[in-house]
Amino acid sequence: MKPQRILVVGAGHVGLYAALRLSKKLRSREAEVIVVDPQPHMTYQPFLPEAAAGNISPRHSVVPLRRELRRCQIVSGTVTRIEHARKTATVQPIIGPPREIGYDHVIVAPGSVSRTLPIPGLRENGIGFKTIGEAIYLRNHVLDRLDVAAATTDPETRRCALTFVFVGGGYAGIEALAEMEDMARDALKYYPELKPEDMRWVLVEATQRVLPEVDRDMGAYTVAQLLKRDMDIRLDTRLESCVDGLVRLSDGDSFRADTIVWTAGVKPSPMLEQTDLPRDNRGRISCLPTLQVVDGDRIVEGAWSAGDCAAVPDLTKPPGEYCSPSAQHAVRQAALMADNIRAVIRGGTPVDYKHKHAGSVASLGLHKGVAQVYGIKLKGLPAWFMHRTYHMSRIPSLNRKVRVVVDWSLAFFLRREVVALGQLHDPREEFVEAAAPAGGDTRPTAGTRAGVDSRV
Repeated sequence: MKPQRILVVGAGHVGLYAALRLSKKLRSREAEVIVVDPQPHMTYQPFLPEAAAGNISPRHSVVPLRRELRRCQIVSGTVTRIEHARKTATVQPIIGPPREIGYDHVIVAPGSVSRTLPIPGLRENGIGFKTIGEAIYLRNHVLDRLDVAAATTDPETRRCALTFVFVGGGYAGIEALAEMEDMARDALKYYPELKPEDMRWVLVEATQRVLPEVDRDMGAYTVAQLLKRDMDIRLDTRLESCVDGLVRLSDGDSFRADTIVWTAGVKPSPMLEQTDLPRDNRGRISCLPTLQVVDGDRIVEGAWSAGDCAAVPDLTKPPGEYCSPSAQHAVRQAALMADNIRAVIRGGTPVDYKHKHAGSVASLGLHKGVAQVYGIKLKGLPAWFMHRTYHMSRIPSLNRKVRVVVDWSLAFFLRREVVALGQLHDPREEFVEAAAPAGGDTRPTAGTRAGVDSRV
């Protein structure tokens, strides 16, 4: 019998874990697994703040696909269209013409992208915090702003360089803000021209609380800790404009900032618009608790989804509630989905996904944190230790676990690296200038800048 083909679209938490489990649980004569993703790695997003702050190497927060998925076929490219009626996906490789890949089962897991708003100036001046490239850029940018501030004699230039704005008070925003402030404060030891009070760290949150995943008292504790570090916390406030770096807030305040980080939520990948699969009013793929795609009352045979881009009913909550877009759900959904696909291939019956959210952990910088797990609330050092322990246990592969632990262990004896490698973002500029003819235009072309690869 010809093996069935399982196509995995996206190699994030869902795609990687599902492909890994399928390749281990199914024999080669039963199925072949093809994974399509434009990146050669999976990014373990909970480690992005630590990678940006220099607590771990950026390379250790990503998992190489070809190393971990040795029994799978890896296609480096982007799925541009899925026609499930024909059970065919169109793939655009990194280079070359598009190709079609047929399948028997498809796992649609392209994940999510930053949910932005039509705020003037945001597209030109903001940066997200969802990829390892963005984390590396933010680290280099913050350290570069310290150099700018130390070198200038103009008070306005210094004030603008040392103003850092983070929009969004969820876990991504709070952890990014806290870790970057911690790193910058460490770096100031080497800048006698600057004082900690010269820096201004601003959090802008549209609601009246931060960390909505935990109880209000834990959110209030988080705000109190950030205020103790002289951060400017703006609750019930919206970013209305940031044209030319001039930040205007809904409370009437305005100031200039060289750094604007957007972490105000996510939305399903736009790729889903190029499929014939049913979606809900938020653009997510409609799923049953079994993680099978459903169109009304009809199961779409051979189509599966989970994670950020899927509307999966949460059976631990009242009807109409859906699983939150978290790594905690994604990893468990991926494992069950792989088991359900194996069951269907072998003539069995898929089972429902049911997991009560265990809680959340967050780092507030080195040796500082907040956690609420199974109703137990921790603060400070114990919460920080739980945060590290949990995420170290969840990152795939023993290789990455060991490397992360080594990074953390070395940090007890060695000082944090606080050097900016800004040339990573424009590596050919110096060469282009050197290669330009005498008297000619030495400016890099658009093609030169567009070719920069931010992978590490």
